[in-house]
Amino acid sequence: MRRIVYFVFVLMFVLASCSSEKKKAKQKAVNPEVVFDLEDIQQRGVLKVVTDYNSINYFIYRGTPMGYQLELLEEFCNSVGLKLEVSVSNDVQENIDNLQTGKIDLIAQNLAVTRERGEVLQFTEPHTYSRQVLVQRKTEKSDGDEKIRFTELIRNQLDLAGKTIYVQKGSSYVTRLRHLSDEIGDSINIVEIPDYEAEQLIGLVAEGEISYTICDENLAEVNKNYYDNIDIETAISFPQKIAWGVRKTSPDLLHIVNNWLVRFRKTTKYRLIFRKYFKNRRSTHIVDSDFHSIKGGSVSQYDDIIKRESATIDWDWRLIAALIYQESRFIPDIKSWAGATGLMQLMPETAALFGVDDVTSPEENIRGGIKFIKWLDSRLSLRIDDPEERLKFILASYNVGLGHVLDAMRLAEKNDKNPKIWHDNVDYYLLNKSKPIYFNDPVVQFGYCRGEEPYLYVTEILDRFEHYKNLME
Repeated sequence: MRRIVYFVFVLMFVLASCSSEKKKAKQKAVNPEVVFDLEDIQQRGVLKVVTDYNSINYFIYRGTPMGYQLELLEEFCNSVGLKLEVSVSNDVQENIDNLQTGKIDLIAQNLAVTRERGEVLQFTEPHTYSRQVLVQRKTEKSDGDEKIRFTELIRNQLDLAGKTIYVQKGSSYVTRLRHLSDEIGDSINIVEIPDYEAEQLIGLVAEGEISYTICDENLAEVNKNYYDNIDIETAISFPQKIAWGVRKTSPDLLHIVNNWLVRFRKTTKYRLIFRKYFKNRRSTHIVDSDFHSIKGGSVSQYDDIIKRESATIDWDWRLIAALIYQESRFIPDIKSWAGATGLMQLMPETAALFGVDDVTSPEENIRGGIKFIKWLDSRLSLRIDDPEERLKFILASYNVGLGHVLDAMRLAEKNDKNPKIWHDNVDYYLLNKSKPIYFNDPVVQFGYCRGEEPYLYVTEILDRFEHYKNLME
Protein backbone atom coordinates (compact mmCIF):
# COMPACT_ATOMS: atom_id res chain seq x y z
CA MET A 1 0.00 0.00 0.00
CA ARG A 2 2.80 2.39 0.91
CA ARG A 3 4.47 1.67 -2.44
CA ILE A 4 1.24 2.56 -4.28
CA VAL A 5 0.89 5.82 -2.35
CA TYR A 6 4.53 6.66 -3.01
CA PHE A 7 4.12 5.89 -6.72
CA VAL A 8 1.03 8.10 -6.96
CA PHE A 9 2.87 10.91 -5.17
CA VAL A 10 5.83 10.68 -7.57
CA LEU A 11 3.50 10.57 -10.56
CA MET A 12 1.65 13.67 -9.37
CA PHE A 13 4.97 15.47 -8.85
CA VAL A 14 6.15 14.58 -12.37
CA LEU A 15 2.85 15.67 -13.92
CA ALA A 16 2.94 18.93 -11.98
CA SER A 17 6.50 19.56 -13.15
CA CYS A 18 5.54 18.85 -16.75
CA SER A 19 2.56 21.17 -16.42
CA SER A 20 4.82 23.87 -14.99
CA GLU A 21 7.31 23.47 -17.81
CA LYS A 22 4.53 23.59 -20.39
CA LYS A 23 3.19 26.74 -18.74
CA LYS A 24 6.63 28.36 -18.85
CA ALA A 25 7.06 27.35 -22.49
CA LYS A 26 3.65 28.79 -23.31
CA GLN A 27 4.47 32.04 -21.52
CA LYS A 28 7.77 32.22 -23.40
CA ALA A 29 5.94 31.71 -26.71
CA VAL A 30 3.43 34.42 -25.84
CA ASN A 31 6.15 36.82 -24.74
CA PRO A 32 9.32 35.92 -26.67
CA GLU A 33 11.29 38.93 -25.43
CA VAL A 34 15.01 38.23 -25.47
CA VAL A 35 17.54 39.10 -22.80
CA PHE A 36 20.13 41.11 -24.67
CA ASP A 37 21.62 44.13 -22.94
CA LEU A 38 24.43 46.66 -23.21
CA GLU A 39 27.29 44.22 -22.61
CA ASP A 40 26.08 42.01 -25.48
CA ILE A 41 25.74 45.04 -27.75
CA GLN A 42 29.25 46.22 -26.85
CA GLN A 43 30.67 42.78 -27.65
CA ARG A 44 28.94 42.90 -31.01
CA GLY A 45 30.15 46.47 -31.51
CA VAL A 46 26.97 47.50 -33.31
CA LEU A 47 23.79 49.21 -32.09
CA LYS A 48 20.83 48.11 -34.22
CA VAL A 49 18.24 50.85 -34.46
CA VAL A 50 14.99 51.35 -36.35
CA THR A 51 13.67 54.79 -37.20
CA ASP A 52 10.94 56.13 -39.45
CA TYR A 53 11.27 57.71 -42.85
CA ASN A 54 10.12 61.30 -43.23
CA SER A 55 11.47 64.77 -43.99
CA ILE A 56 12.58 65.28 -40.38
CA ASN A 57 13.77 62.02 -38.86
CA TYR A 58 15.66 60.34 -41.69
CA PHE A 59 16.13 61.13 -45.39
CA ILE A 60 18.71 61.65 -48.15
CA TYR A 61 19.47 65.11 -49.58
CA ARG A 62 21.93 65.45 -52.45
CA GLY A 63 23.51 62.16 -51.55
CA THR A 64 23.91 62.94 -47.84
CA PRO A 65 22.01 60.95 -45.18
CA MET A 66 20.32 63.46 -42.88
CA GLY A 67 17.67 63.69 -40.18
CA TYR A 68 16.94 64.65 -36.60
CA GLN A 69 16.89 61.08 -35.34
CA LEU A 70 19.93 60.12 -37.42
CA GLU A 71 22.04 62.95 -36.01
CA LEU A 72 21.04 62.15 -32.42
CA LEU A 73 21.84 58.47 -32.98
CA GLU A 74 25.23 59.28 -34.50
CA GLU A 75 26.09 61.53 -31.57
CA PHE A 76 25.10 58.81 -29.09
CA CYS A 77 27.00 56.02 -30.86
CA ASN A 78 30.10 58.19 -31.14
CA SER A 79 29.94 58.88 -27.40
CA VAL A 80 29.79 55.18 -26.46
CA GLY A 81 32.07 53.81 -29.19
CA LEU A 82 29.46 51.78 -31.09
CA LYS A 83 28.84 51.45 -34.81
CA LEU A 84 25.35 52.53 -35.84
CA GLU A 85 23.22 50.21 -37.97
CA VAL A 86 19.99 51.87 -39.10
CA SER A 87 16.91 50.20 -40.53
CA VAL A 88 13.67 51.88 -41.54
CA SER A 89 10.05 51.03 -40.80
CA ASN A 90 7.02 53.22 -40.29
CA ASP A 91 5.06 50.32 -38.77
CA VAL A 92 5.09 50.99 -35.02
CA GLN A 93 3.79 47.56 -33.99
CA GLU A 94 6.29 45.78 -36.24
CA ASN A 95 9.08 47.80 -34.66
CA ILE A 96 7.94 46.86 -31.15
CA ASP A 97 7.78 43.18 -32.16
CA ASN A 98 11.29 43.35 -33.62
CA LEU A 99 12.52 45.05 -30.46
CA GLN A 100 11.17 42.28 -28.27
CA THR A 101 12.59 39.48 -30.42
CA GLY A 102 16.06 41.07 -30.59
CA LYS A 103 16.16 42.09 -34.25
CA ILE A 104 16.74 45.65 -33.11
CA ASP A 105 18.01 47.19 -29.87
CA LEU A 106 16.32 50.58 -29.91
CA ILE A 107 13.34 52.30 -31.53
CA ALA A 108 14.37 55.84 -32.45
CA GLN A 109 11.10 57.44 -33.44
CA ASN A 110 8.95 60.18 -32.01
CA LEU A 111 7.25 57.82 -29.57
CA ALA A 112 4.73 59.52 -27.33
CA VAL A 113 5.18 58.20 -23.79
CA THR A 114 1.97 56.38 -22.89
CA ARG A 115 1.02 53.91 -20.16
CA GLU A 116 -0.23 51.43 -22.78
CA ARG A 117 3.10 51.32 -24.60
CA GLY A 118 4.95 51.26 -21.31
CA GLU A 119 3.61 47.75 -20.76
CA VAL A 120 5.62 46.37 -23.69
CA LEU A 121 8.76 48.54 -23.75
CA GLN A 122 10.81 50.94 -21.65
CA PHE A 123 10.83 54.60 -22.60
CA THR A 124 14.03 56.59 -22.45
CA GLU A 125 14.26 60.10 -21.12
CA PRO A 126 12.42 62.39 -23.57
CA HIS A 127 14.45 63.92 -26.37
CA THR A 128 11.73 66.51 -26.98
CA TYR A 129 8.17 67.46 -26.00
CA SER A 130 5.11 68.00 -28.16
CA ARG A 131 1.33 67.91 -28.12
CA GLN A 132 -0.97 66.31 -30.67
CA VAL A 133 -2.87 68.57 -33.04
CA LEU A 134 -5.61 68.23 -35.61
CA VAL A 135 -4.49 68.80 -39.20
CA GLN A 136 -7.24 70.19 -41.45
CA ARG A 137 -7.47 72.21 -44.66
CA LYS A 138 -8.05 75.94 -44.54
CA THR A 139 -9.78 76.20 -47.90
CA GLU A 140 -11.31 74.06 -50.59
CA LYS A 141 -12.78 74.70 -54.01
CA SER A 142 -16.44 74.13 -54.81
CA ASP A 143 -17.18 71.88 -57.77
CA GLY A 144 -17.66 73.87 -60.95
CA ASP A 145 -16.88 77.16 -59.26
CA GLU A 146 -13.62 79.05 -59.67
CA LYS A 147 -14.15 80.90 -56.41
CA ILE A 148 -12.52 79.57 -53.28
CA ARG A 149 -14.83 79.15 -50.31
CA PHE A 150 -13.55 78.91 -46.78
CA THR A 151 -14.45 75.83 -44.76
CA GLU A 152 -15.44 76.09 -41.13
CA LEU A 153 -12.41 75.04 -39.13
CA ILE A 154 -12.82 72.83 -36.09
CA ARG A 155 -11.73 74.60 -32.95
CA ASN A 156 -13.74 72.73 -30.31
CA GLN A 157 -12.90 69.09 -29.71
CA LEU A 158 -16.63 68.38 -29.25
CA ASP A 159 -17.05 69.09 -32.96
CA LEU A 160 -14.98 66.01 -33.80
CA ALA A 161 -18.04 63.89 -33.04
CA GLY A 162 -18.98 61.89 -36.11
CA LYS A 163 -15.89 63.01 -38.06
CA THR A 164 -13.59 60.58 -39.86
CA ILE A 165 -9.93 60.96 -38.92
CA TYR A 166 -7.13 59.04 -40.63
CA VAL A 167 -4.08 58.13 -38.53
CA GLN A 168 -1.02 55.92 -38.70
CA LYS A 169 -1.81 52.36 -37.62
CA GLY A 170 -0.58 51.48 -34.13
CA SER A 171 0.38 55.07 -33.33
CA SER A 172 -0.31 56.93 -30.11
CA TYR A 173 -2.75 59.06 -32.13
CA VAL A 174 -5.14 56.10 -32.22
CA THR A 175 -5.07 55.80 -28.43
CA ARG A 176 -5.58 59.53 -27.95
CA LEU A 177 -8.58 59.62 -30.29
CA ARG A 178 -10.20 56.68 -28.49
CA HIS A 179 -9.79 58.47 -25.17
CA LEU A 180 -11.08 61.70 -26.70
CA SER A 181 -14.13 59.87 -28.02
CA ASP A 182 -14.88 58.75 -24.45
CA GLU A 183 -14.25 62.25 -23.11
CA ILE A 184 -16.69 63.96 -25.50
CA GLY A 185 -19.26 61.18 -25.09
CA ASP A 186 -19.63 60.61 -28.81
CA SER A 187 -18.07 58.52 -31.55
CA ILE A 188 -15.13 59.49 -33.71
CA ASN A 189 -14.57 57.38 -36.80
CA ILE A 190 -10.89 56.39 -36.58
CA VAL A 191 -9.34 54.93 -39.73
CA GLU A 192 -5.92 53.34 -39.18
CA ILE A 193 -3.66 53.39 -42.24
CA PRO A 194 -0.88 50.76 -42.09
CA ASP A 195 1.44 51.98 -44.84
CA TYR A 196 1.36 55.73 -44.23
CA GLU A 197 3.39 57.75 -41.76
CA ALA A 198 1.94 60.91 -40.18
CA GLU A 199 3.72 63.20 -42.63
CA GLN A 200 2.27 61.37 -45.63
CA LEU A 201 -1.22 61.73 -44.17
CA ILE A 202 -0.63 65.47 -43.80
CA GLY A 203 0.09 65.53 -47.52
CA LEU A 204 -3.22 63.79 -48.22
CA VAL A 205 -5.04 66.42 -46.15
CA ALA A 206 -3.32 69.21 -48.07
CA GLU A 207 -4.24 67.57 -51.39
CA GLY A 208 -7.87 67.13 -50.38
CA GLU A 209 -7.77 63.32 -50.38
CA ILE A 210 -8.78 63.17 -46.72
CA SER A 211 -10.24 65.78 -44.39
CA TYR A 212 -8.41 65.21 -41.10
CA THR A 213 -5.38 63.61 -39.53
CA ILE A 214 -3.51 63.89 -36.23
CA CYS A 215 0.20 64.41 -35.63
CA ASP A 216 2.70 65.90 -33.18
CA GLU A 217 2.74 69.68 -33.21
CA ASN A 218 6.45 70.00 -33.98
CA LEU A 219 6.02 67.80 -37.07
CA ALA A 220 2.92 69.76 -38.08
CA GLU A 221 4.78 73.07 -37.79
CA VAL A 222 7.49 71.83 -40.14
CA ASN A 223 4.95 70.61 -42.68
CA LYS A 224 3.15 73.93 -42.55
CA ASN A 225 6.22 75.26 -44.37
CA TYR A 226 5.47 72.86 -47.23
CA TYR A 227 1.67 73.16 -47.31
CA ASP A 228 0.27 76.65 -46.84
CA ASN A 229 -3.33 75.42 -46.94
CA ILE A 230 -3.29 73.37 -43.73
CA ASP A 231 -4.39 74.47 -40.29
CA ILE A 232 -2.73 73.04 -37.17
CA GLU A 233 -4.09 75.32 -34.43
CA THR A 234 -6.47 72.85 -32.77
CA ALA A 235 -4.79 70.82 -30.03
CA ILE A 236 -6.28 67.50 -28.97
CA SER A 237 -3.84 66.63 -26.17
CA PHE A 238 -1.71 68.14 -23.46
CA PRO A 239 2.06 68.34 -24.10
CA GLN A 240 3.57 64.86 -24.13
CA LYS A 241 7.03 63.44 -23.65
CA ILE A 242 8.56 62.20 -26.92
CA ALA A 243 11.15 59.46 -26.39
CA TRP A 244 12.93 56.38 -27.74
CA GLY A 245 12.09 52.83 -26.73
CA VAL A 246 14.22 49.88 -25.56
CA ARG A 247 13.44 46.33 -24.40
CA LYS A 248 12.33 45.77 -20.85
CA THR A 249 15.20 43.28 -20.59
CA SER A 250 17.81 45.95 -21.44
CA PRO A 251 18.10 48.06 -18.25
CA ASP A 252 21.80 48.83 -18.75
CA LEU A 253 21.19 50.13 -22.28
CA LEU A 254 18.33 52.24 -20.95
CA HIS A 255 20.60 53.64 -18.23
CA ILE A 256 23.39 54.68 -20.58
CA VAL A 257 20.97 56.18 -23.13
CA ASN A 258 19.20 58.13 -20.39
CA ASN A 259 22.43 59.51 -18.96
CA TRP A 260 23.53 60.60 -22.41
CA LEU A 261 20.18 62.18 -23.34
CA VAL A 262 19.99 64.19 -20.11
CA ARG A 263 23.49 65.59 -20.71
CA PHE A 264 23.17 66.06 -24.46
CA ARG A 265 19.87 67.96 -24.33
CA LYS A 266 21.67 70.69 -22.36
CA THR A 267 24.32 71.22 -25.03
CA THR A 268 24.55 73.77 -27.80
CA LYS A 269 24.98 70.90 -30.26
CA TYR A 270 21.53 69.55 -29.40
CA ARG A 271 19.91 72.98 -29.77
CA LEU A 272 21.52 73.39 -33.19
CA ILE A 273 20.26 69.98 -34.33
CA PHE A 274 16.74 70.72 -33.06
CA ARG A 275 16.61 74.12 -34.77
CA LYS A 276 18.03 72.67 -37.98
CA TYR A 277 15.10 70.29 -38.42
CA PHE A 278 12.21 71.88 -36.53
CA LYS A 279 12.74 75.65 -36.68
CA ASN A 280 14.55 76.31 -39.97
CA ARG A 281 12.07 77.63 -42.54
CA ARG A 282 14.77 77.51 -45.21
CA SER A 283 14.40 73.74 -45.20
CA THR A 284 11.27 74.09 -47.36
CA HIS A 285 13.21 74.29 -50.62
CA ILE A 286 15.23 71.23 -49.60
CA VAL A 287 12.18 68.96 -49.44
CA ASP A 288 10.88 70.31 -52.75
CA SER A 289 14.20 69.49 -54.41
CA ASP A 290 14.40 66.64 -56.92
CA PHE A 291 17.43 65.43 -54.97
CA HIS A 292 15.47 64.85 -51.77
CA SER A 293 14.57 61.19 -51.19
CA ILE A 294 11.08 62.09 -49.94
CA LYS A 295 9.87 64.05 -52.96
CA GLY A 296 12.28 63.67 -55.87
CA GLY A 297 13.86 60.33 -55.12
CA SER A 298 17.11 61.15 -56.91
CA VAL A 299 20.62 61.07 -55.47
CA SER A 300 22.02 63.27 -58.23
CA GLN A 301 21.31 64.58 -61.71
CA TYR A 302 23.48 61.75 -63.05
CA ASP A 303 21.35 58.88 -61.70
CA ASP A 304 20.29 57.68 -65.16
CA ILE A 305 23.91 57.42 -66.34
CA ILE A 306 24.94 55.70 -63.11
CA LYS A 307 22.12 53.16 -63.42
CA ARG A 308 22.92 52.40 -67.06
CA GLU A 309 26.67 51.99 -66.57
CA SER A 310 26.33 50.07 -63.28
CA ALA A 311 24.26 47.46 -65.08
CA THR A 312 27.25 46.60 -67.29
CA ILE A 313 29.07 45.13 -64.28
CA ASP A 314 25.95 44.02 -62.39
CA TRP A 315 26.58 46.36 -59.45
CA ASP A 316 23.85 48.11 -57.49
CA TRP A 317 23.65 51.65 -58.85
CA ARG A 318 23.32 53.00 -55.31
CA LEU A 319 26.76 51.61 -54.48
CA ILE A 320 28.30 53.42 -57.46
CA ALA A 321 26.42 56.58 -56.43
CA ALA A 322 27.86 56.25 -52.90
CA LEU A 323 31.36 55.93 -54.39
CA ILE A 324 30.88 58.96 -56.66
CA TYR A 325 29.63 61.03 -53.74
CA GLN A 326 32.76 60.07 -51.82
CA GLU A 327 35.00 60.97 -54.74
CA SER A 328 33.50 64.21 -56.03
CA ARG A 329 30.24 65.14 -54.26
CA PHE A 330 28.76 64.92 -57.79
CA ILE A 331 30.79 67.89 -59.08
CA PRO A 332 31.71 66.91 -62.67
CA ASP A 333 34.74 69.16 -63.20
CA ILE A 334 36.35 68.93 -59.77
CA LYS A 335 40.10 68.26 -59.72
CA SER A 336 42.16 66.96 -56.81
CA TRP A 337 45.63 68.11 -55.78
CA ALA A 338 47.00 64.87 -57.26
CA GLY A 339 45.44 65.48 -60.68
CA ALA A 340 42.41 63.19 -60.43
CA THR A 341 39.45 64.73 -62.28
CA GLY A 342 35.72 64.37 -62.65
CA LEU A 343 32.87 62.56 -60.96
CA MET A 344 34.86 59.36 -60.37
CA GLN A 345 38.18 61.19 -59.92
CA LEU A 346 40.12 59.46 -62.68
CA MET A 347 43.87 59.97 -62.85
CA PRO A 348 45.15 60.94 -66.35
CA GLU A 349 46.78 57.54 -66.93
CA THR A 350 43.63 55.71 -65.81
CA ALA A 351 41.44 57.85 -68.06
CA ALA A 352 43.75 57.15 -71.02
CA LEU A 353 43.86 53.41 -70.28
CA PHE A 354 40.07 53.12 -70.37
CA GLY A 355 39.42 55.38 -73.33
CA VAL A 356 38.15 58.53 -71.61
CA ASP A 357 38.79 61.48 -73.94
CA ASP A 358 36.86 64.17 -72.03
CA VAL A 359 37.45 63.49 -68.35
CA THR A 360 34.96 66.21 -67.29
CA SER A 361 32.14 64.61 -69.30
CA PRO A 362 29.88 62.92 -66.72
CA GLU A 363 29.01 60.07 -69.06
CA GLU A 364 32.59 59.39 -70.17
CA ASN A 365 33.97 59.75 -66.67
CA ILE A 366 31.44 57.34 -65.15
CA ARG A 367 31.96 54.86 -67.97
CA GLY A 368 35.73 55.02 -67.46
CA GLY A 369 35.36 54.58 -63.71
CA ILE A 370 33.11 51.54 -64.21
CA LYS A 371 35.68 50.00 -66.57
CA PHE A 372 38.36 50.58 -63.93
CA ILE A 373 36.19 48.81 -61.33
CA LYS A 374 35.68 45.91 -63.74
CA TRP A 375 39.45 45.67 -64.24
CA LEU A 376 40.06 45.61 -60.47
CA ASP A 377 37.38 42.98 -60.05
CA SER A 378 38.99 40.74 -62.67
CA ARG A 379 42.34 40.92 -60.85
CA LEU A 380 40.97 40.37 -57.35
CA SER A 381 38.56 37.59 -58.35
CA LEU A 382 41.63 35.40 -58.87
CA ARG A 383 42.35 35.74 -55.14
CA ILE A 384 38.97 36.29 -53.43
CA ASP A 385 35.97 34.11 -54.32
CA ASP A 386 33.35 35.72 -52.08
CA PRO A 387 31.89 38.67 -54.06
CA GLU A 388 30.76 40.53 -50.92
CA GLU A 389 34.25 40.36 -49.43
CA ARG A 390 35.89 41.16 -52.78
CA LEU A 391 33.79 44.33 -53.00
CA LYS A 392 35.66 45.85 -50.03
CA PHE A 393 39.03 45.06 -51.60
CA ILE A 394 37.91 46.64 -54.89
CA LEU A 395 36.82 49.84 -53.15
CA ALA A 396 40.10 50.10 -51.26
CA SER A 397 42.04 49.47 -54.50
CA TYR A 398 40.02 52.13 -56.31
CA ASN A 399 41.13 54.63 -53.69
CA VAL A 400 44.75 53.73 -52.98
CA GLY A 401 45.78 51.38 -55.77
CA LEU A 402 45.79 47.62 -56.15
CA GLY A 403 49.46 47.29 -55.17
CA HIS A 404 48.98 48.60 -51.64
CA VAL A 405 45.97 46.32 -51.11
CA LEU A 406 47.96 43.30 -52.27
CA ASP A 407 50.74 44.33 -49.84
CA ALA A 408 48.18 44.41 -47.00
CA MET A 409 46.96 40.94 -48.01
CA ARG A 410 50.52 39.60 -47.89
CA LEU A 411 51.08 41.18 -44.48
CA ALA A 412 47.84 39.62 -43.20
CA GLU A 413 48.87 36.18 -44.41
CA LYS A 414 52.34 36.52 -42.88
CA ASN A 415 50.82 37.45 -39.52
CA ASP A 416 48.39 34.51 -39.48
CA LYS A 417 45.36 36.57 -40.49
CA ASN A 418 43.00 35.72 -43.32
CA PRO A 419 44.16 37.51 -46.51
CA LYS A 420 40.70 37.06 -48.06
CA ILE A 421 38.76 38.76 -45.26
CA TRP A 422 38.67 42.54 -45.02
CA HIS A 423 37.35 43.42 -41.55
CA ASP A 424 39.81 42.86 -38.69
CA ASN A 425 42.21 41.16 -41.09
CA VAL A 426 43.49 42.92 -44.22
CA ASP A 427 42.03 46.31 -43.27
CA TYR A 428 44.24 46.40 -40.16
CA TYR A 429 47.44 46.09 -42.19
CA LEU A 430 46.35 48.63 -44.77
CA LEU A 431 45.42 51.05 -41.97
CA ASN A 432 48.86 50.59 -40.38
CA LYS A 433 50.93 50.52 -43.58
CA SER A 434 52.30 53.96 -42.72
CA LYS A 435 54.29 52.39 -39.87
CA PRO A 436 57.91 51.36 -40.62
CA ILE A 437 57.41 47.94 -39.05
CA TYR A 438 54.97 47.18 -41.86
CA PHE A 439 56.03 49.17 -44.94
CA ASN A 440 59.63 47.95 -44.44
CA ASP A 441 58.55 44.31 -44.20
CA PRO A 442 60.17 42.11 -46.90
CA VAL A 443 56.75 41.00 -48.24
CA VAL A 444 55.79 44.62 -49.02
CA GLN A 445 56.46 45.62 -52.62
CA PHE A 446 54.86 49.06 -52.83
CA GLY A 447 56.28 50.70 -49.70
CA TYR A 448 54.73 53.41 -47.56
CA CYS A 449 51.00 54.08 -47.66
CA ARG A 450 48.89 56.50 -45.65
CA GLY A 451 46.36 53.80 -44.90
CA GLU A 452 43.81 55.75 -42.89
CA GLU A 453 42.28 57.25 -46.04
CA PRO A 454 41.45 53.96 -47.86
CA TYR A 455 40.41 52.37 -44.56
CA LEU A 456 37.83 55.13 -43.94
CA TYR A 457 36.98 55.25 -47.65
CA VAL A 458 35.67 51.68 -47.62
CA THR A 459 33.78 52.16 -44.34
CA GLU A 460 32.13 55.43 -45.38
CA ILE A 461 31.07 54.22 -48.82
CA LEU A 462 29.52 51.05 -47.44
CA ASP A 463 27.77 52.99 -44.66
CA ARG A 464 26.37 55.47 -47.20
CA PHE A 465 25.33 52.58 -49.43
CA GLU A 466 23.28 51.14 -46.55
CA HIS A 467 21.54 54.50 -46.12
CA TYR A 468 20.83 54.65 -49.86
CA LYS A 469 19.39 51.13 -49.73
CA ASN A 470 17.17 52.14 -46.83
CA LEU A 471 15.76 55.20 -48.56
CA MET A 472 16.21 54.96 -52.34
CA GLU A 473 14.60 52.55 -54.79
